[in-house]
Amino acid sequence: MDNLIFFNPGDSIGNFHDYDEAVRTAQIYRDKNQVQEGHVLVVKGVDNHDFDIFLADNEVTHNNEKDAGQAYHVSKEV
Repeated sequence: MDNLIFFNPGDSIGNFHDYDEAVRTAQIYRDKNQVQEGHVLVVKGVDNHDFDIFLADNEVTHNNEKDAGQAYHVSKEV
């Protein structure tokens, strides 16, 4: 899955250097907060160094100066 999506970096649930840790944390978050499957996303920033976790509902749909969204590549839907 290589999907470009925009989020406000301040909406991140967590930031990780290790992909597996990010996926594990996303799964735990989904289970604890009873979020529907596929609504928690592990994304890789355009710098390709870190992984962030976002809720799909926080997607910035209009990337303009007001929204200040940053582009991320979706790595996994949890």
